[in-house]
Amino acid sequence: MVNITLAIPKELKEELQRHREVNWSGVIRRALHEHLRKIEIAEAIAQKSKLTKKDVEEISRKVNRAVAKNHGLL
Repeated sequence: MVNITLAIPKELKEELQRHREVNWSGVIRRALHEHLRKIEIAEAIAQKSKLTKKDVEEISRKVNRAVAKNHGLL
């Protein structure tokens, strides 16, 4: 296994240290695996999609607008 180094805010480090019983390396390793699995699923779906980049941009614009409206930002 290889090691990696993460930069985290001091406050987060202090909070993590309050729970020394937790294997944080294991938690992060599982989170990375889960995130990669989600990316792989999204890529598999995208490969089968017939949407064009223009279609995706239009959908994104509409979603962003609806979210902004729901949060009173428009």
